[in-house]
Amino acid sequence: MRIVIMGCGRVGASLADAMQRRGHEVSVIDRNPDAFNRLGPDFTGSTIRGVGFDRDVLIRAGIESADAFAAVSSGDNSNIVAARVARETFGVERVVARIYDARRAEVYARLGIPTVATVPWTTERFVAELDDDVDAVAWRDPSGNVDLIQIEFDESWIGTSVARFGEETGCRVVFLNRVGRPILPEPRTALQDDDLVYAAVRAADRTAVRATAAAPRPAHD
Repeated sequence: MRIVIMGCGRVGASLADAMQRRGHEVSVIDRNPDAFNRLGPDFTGSTIRGVGFDRDVLIRAGIESADAFAAVSSGDNSNIVAARVARETFGVERVVARIYDARRAEVYARLGIPTVATVPWTTERFVAELDDDVDAVAWRDPSGNVDLIQIEFDESWIGTSVARFGEETGCRVVFLNRVGRPILPEPRTALQDDDLVYAAVRAADRTAVRATAAAPRPAHD
């Protein structure tokens, strides 16, 4: 894929290096040319000096042929403006923005733009959003035995309680993201269409859990 990244701070540089290692073509935008020094010595992508929501700058970065765009500058407003320009003006389908003010997350979600809060696994979350990494892990305990993952589920699971979903798939639902708002579900909370399910699983069972959830739920009496 061709990926354009706005912002070359610690997260932007880490993300650029990570995506290049995955074999993608990467362009990085930043108004400060010294910021590009954060990129790894093996980075071979493009660096563009300028404001990331300026259309001419985005065009120089290759936005017209981009498959994905990430806005990871230090400003929420700049990130959301750039993300909207990438999505609405240039038709980039896969767009994600970094956010500092979590209260705005629901607003951005309604605009159809996924957001990533400033959490310790920020880079990994961006990689998972931008790349088709179906086995991405949001968090892993130091022993490597337990993972926190986002699980996509078949529509036949809609209406199933999170307790039953966990029993039948082999996971433990930790929280839901519903229209951009995190929810700590009770056992009887029913899954709704477009819910994002985050669950704890044993690392060894991760693939099996995802496969079970993605398949139609077996008929029950």
